[in-house]
Amino acid sequence: MIHLHLEQSMIYDGSQIEPLWAFRMHKINKSSIITWIGPMDIDNSKILDYEDVGLEIKADKMIHFIIEHFDCQPPDMRMAYHRQRILVMIVKEVLTEHNILSYRKGDDIYVNGYKLSVSIATCSNSSLKIHFGINVISEGTPEDVKTIGINECNGKFNDDNLKMIINEICTKYINEIKSIDKDITKTRVF
Repeated sequence: MIHLHLEQSMIYDGSQIEPLWAFRMHKINKSSIITWIGPMDIDNSKILDYEDVGLEIKADKMIHFIIEHFDCQPPDMRMAYHRQRILVMIVKEVLTEHNILSYRKGDDIYVNGYKLSVSIATCSNSSLKIHFGINVISEGTPEDVKTIGINECNGKFNDDNLKMIINEICTKYINEIKSIDKDITKTRVF
């Protein structure tokens, strides 16, 4: 599994969750995490969670993680959601290491009752896909949702050091998946 951080900002519009996006756009033909910092505005036609249809899902500035796994064949929605929860728990762990006290509710992270993240997991015929977004700032988010940005949490993060937290999260996630794979290969079965 590899991590590619895109320096150029782009909008997350929901098309990046489509299968083989990393291959089509970046010629990556293996399990990967693609990250970047940019806005989010999802067209209703691209919303995957039926509970969110008709809602505004947008933000002026987020850290985006697009994860695609090919190791589960046939792809399994339950596995996609398990991997998503592993990612969410890792993000919470990294935030704690940086003195940001947060709590997890399902696949979302909150700080002082304010929503910090958005996420979706899905699968296609060939892969598991996850989008996870962390608000950098709260501006541009829906007015009916109390949100917070990571730059507003403890004053430690700013545009100059966001890549540090991105790399920490991706490294821990990749290492967790490798550790699971290693445990599978060394465990005797009956």
